[in-house]
Amino acid sequence: MKKYILALDSGTVKNRAVLFDRTGRMAGYAERPLTVLHRQPGWFEQDAEEIYDIQRLVAAEALRRSGIDAADIEAIGITNQRETTVLWDRETGKPIAPAICWQSQQSLPELRALKESEGIAEEFRQKTSMVFTPYFSISKIIWLLKHVPGAREKAEAGDLLFGTVDAWLLYKLSGGKIHATDCSNASRTMLFHLKELRWDSTLLAHAGIPDSLMPVVYPTSAFYGTTAKDVLGAEIPITALAGNQQADLFGQRCFAAGTAKNTYGKGSFFLLNTGDRLLPSQNGLNTTIAWTFGNTTTYALEGSVMVAGFALDWLRDGLGLIASPEEANALAASVADSGVYFVPAFRGVSAPYWEANARGMIVGLSETTTRADIARAALASMAYRIRDIAEAVGADIPVPLTELHADGGGARSDLLMQLQADILGISVERQETKELTARGAAFLAGLATGFWKSLEELQSLPQETHLFTPQIGEAERESRYDGWQSAMMQVLGWSGC
Repeated sequence: MKKYILALDSGTVKNRAVLFDRTGRMAGYAERPLTVLHRQPGWFEQDAEEIYDIQRLVAAEALRRSGIDAADIEAIGITNQRETTVLWDRETGKPIAPAICWQSQQSLPELRALKESEGIAEEFRQKTSMVFTPYFSISKIIWLLKHVPGAREKAEAGDLLFGTVDAWLLYKLSGGKIHATDCSNASRTMLFHLKELRWDSTLLAHAGIPDSLMPVVYPTSAFYGTTAKDVLGAEIPITALAGNQQADLFGQRCFAAGTAKNTYGKGSFFLLNTGDRLLPSQNGLNTTIAWTFGNTTTYALEGSVMVAGFALDWLRDGLGLIASPEEANALAASVADSGVYFVPAFRGVSAPYWEANARGMIVGLSETTTRADIARAALASMAYRIRDIAEAVGADIPVPLTELHADGGGARSDLLMQLQADILGISVERQETKELTARGAAFLAGLATGFWKSLEELQSLPQETHLFTPQIGEAERESRYDGWQSAMMQVLGWSGC
């Protein structure tokens, strides 16, 4: 009997490989950083070949460090940074250009042109439940076909393949035999019919994207194929693909409708499980597929914040106010709320406002303001942005949010978690277990093979959590949030927009 599931977690800034045993415990781990390219302001690109090479390297490294043989691995689950777009040559298997990352703004002109095409905006909304933004893969594909010499001609001839990072890794791991993705990743392209679970030929035509580019779409938890033997020394089944935020939702064990999580990283990502109900948002959120098992589809409402922990990086690298995010946390804890608000809209404002031209502001400054006040405002901004999203969720679904599951690097800050509980007015449960995204991918892969038999079995596995409950009253909570909304309205109303 095989003993382990291998999760491959391909993020934006690093790739990880994590081995899990039947108790859900980590049995092996390795990680290495990835390079992000900035050829022009607002552009975020990566070398797709490096993404694969590093992912393969850390997988081998995790096996070597743990002393686990590839023959003892039951299956592989892959989870990935979403929306990031790769186009590669069908014959050579080589990318035709750098991968365009999810947060890149370079395709904004293409997105605007598509949005302004007469009569199609409502059709996209009806079929994909997505807000028009360069965040999603559609405008990135259009950009590559337009700006890479010869790309349009090769695409029209059927000589190019498209994939988000999951599909690219699957293709490479299988030795170029499999061109496929899963429903959770497909739902992030703005080309996938969320109800009918298929690439929509009309939307592809509107975007000028040949359907020959598109991968086959599988359920999230399913048998995709096997790795080529020379990758890890054995042909290992690949039985799950999942976008990283959906995998994290699964790793948090938010299996029931109404459960929600937020990941606090460089960006911040809130997902609410809506069960089998496809609920298009009327308030600036995106509807996404959380996961699919066979004929059963679970949906989610999502609010994405492009700049969260990155605000602390800016305090360090841009202003030199701090030496590290940890110092920012200590500074923030040394002062009380002072009425200073920091809206870090460095790349515009995403959910639920979606104003790409907005730029950041710090408001409420006085001669007594210190770097500690600014550090606290930066930390609090992460919590306020989740309150913005929770307000939109409440407007979409008349069921109150009663608890939030939290993870990610920012969640390690007790102060941020307490601020979040205070600003939301609900309990925040932090998972002390690390690598929840990888664990979600492992859970999905293990369910496909019977390594774990059911969701109930997964719920019974050991877990350690820390609960934060609100410590301020309703009047203070609403007064603070009113101040935040005032600051946000100034950002949205900035004359440069």
